[in-house]
Amino acid sequence: MIFRMHISFSCIQEDRPGEKWKALFNRTWPHYKAWFLSEGAGARKGYLTSYTELKRYMPELVPYFDQLVTMAGGGDLEGRFLTMYCPPAYMSGCSQAAWTNGSNSLIRNYDYSFKMFEGTMMYTQWRQPVIGVTDCTWGLLDGMNAFGLAASLTFGGRKIVGDGFGIPIIIRYVLEMAKTVEEGIAILNRIPVHMAYNVTLVDDTGNYSTVYLSPDRKPVIVNTPVATNHQMEIEWGDYASLTGTIERKKYLDDMISSPFETEATLLNRFLHPPLYNTNFEKSFGTLYTIIYRINAKNIEVLWPNKHIYQAFDEFTEYLITPLETDIFMP
Repeated sequence: MIFRMHISFSCIQEDRPGEKWKALFNRTWPHYKAWFLSEGAGARKGYLTSYTELKRYMPELVPYFDQLVTMAGGGDLEGRFLTMYCPPAYMSGCSQAAWTNGSNSLIRNYDYSFKMFEGTMMYTQWRQPVIGVTDCTWGLLDGMNAFGLAASLTFGGRKIVGDGFGIPIIIRYVLEMAKTVEEGIAILNRIPVHMAYNVTLVDDTGNYSTVYLSPDRKPVIVNTPVATNHQMEIEWGDYASLTGTIERKKYLDDMISSPFETEATLLNRFLHPPLYNTNFEKSFGTLYTIIYRINAKNIEVLWPNKHIYQAFDEFTEYLITPLETDIFMP
């Protein structure tokens, strides 16, 4: 049996927060509001605390945050949500790899529930030009800036939840502020995160690193170009089994170390099992594959039967009629 699912994917270019972002917020806010209040309003931090922490750790984003809150209606709830401080727990799957053999790129699959997928790529010019796939309306799941730094996240496979920021706003901040892997690591070392995540960074010199983040221990910087859904060891056995994180990590390690692999063949492997995931019923289906070609400053978003090409100097908007792609599930 084949299940066909339609996923919309929009591409938006807006140099400063404006009407296009506002339309994205208005479209997604009912879903995010229900998620944000899923444990009750009292389970989330108050506005003053959330704003104070944003200003403390990411002060350069505060002017943009203020604009976004105003466009979102200026409410207390909207403001607390947009700080992304101590949001509800959420988990994704995901596989990612930095390729630095002859060319520099970052390739990833994003595995999550299609019901909570914004399906939006934004090209902004705030602190510096950034293109990335959005989450929580202004955070990023992955992205690249015009200086040649790319970043991507995976869930780290730990149950621990603490006081800190949702990882999408941290990825946004890294790409707004850093130009190199070293600068990105320095940022990740100082900003608290509310759950365990793995962030892979690669820049245009071919330098790469993966950082294991957790709310209860210091970041661990590892010299590996790949990440799936565990850190130094398996700490959540059921989740590891569900997502096949060990098998995917070994598969990626083998591919990266193979002398016969190329960027093109590696990218093709992301469109097939074990990296391409069809477990949509348990919210871990692959919603898109993406490659950030760092030296060429271009991006390609792929599905098994469609693709979108974008670049910093050649960005096409899909606004009124977003691309629809079919995802096939056995």
